[in-house]
Parts: sequence; C-alpha cells; structure tokens
Amino acid sequence: MLKVIQIAGFAVTMAVSGVALSAPASAQDMELRIGRDGVRPVIRDRDRDMDRRGPPMRGCSEREARSAARASGLRDPEIVRVTPRRVVVQGYTRRGSDTITFANERGCPEI
Repeated sequence: MLKVIQIAGFAVTMAVSGVALSAPASAQDMELRIGRDGVRPVIRDRDRDMDRRGPPMRGCSEREARSAARASGLRDPEIVRVTPRRVVVQGYTRRGSDTITFANERGCPEI
C-alpha cells in the first residue's frame, strides 16, 4: 500500500512540475491556437501589429508636460497653451504663480 502512495505522489509531483515549467516565452513570434479546427500555428508579424495601433506618438503629451512641470517644482500644473512648437504650463511655486515652457518634442525638454 505504501508503494502505491509513493508512486501516486511521484506522478502528481511530475504532473505539477511539468505544467509549471511549460510557460511560453513572451518574445516568441509564433503561437499555437487551439480551436474547433484543432491545433494550428499562428505566426505574428510585429510590423503589421505596429501599423494597427497607429503611428507612434510624437511630441510632448499633456501628461508628460504636467509630470515635467511637477519635477521642475510647480504645484497644480495646468496646460495653458499647446502649439506645434511648444507647450506652456502654469502652476504655483513658493513665490506664487509661475509659467514653464516646454518644447513640443519627445521628452518635453524645457525651453
């Protein structure tokens, strides 16, 4: 009886470890789909996936500008004006109201 319990425990351990170690790598360009038509491989094209999401965002978003203004010492930053070349943010410092201007480029560099 003890032998049967040992074999069953060993089998359960092997089954659990096999399931835990079979996680797919996230960098694969191929996946297997299981459906009504059985198991079939699907090869993903990363370039096509990028086109579906739209062009990459360029410029300084309002969220990035507010974050950069907070990092520069402004409290309660508010976007005042957005042009193709710059983003103007207004907020408060210890001395009162203040304005910071960022270039409307990637990374929001301060002008």
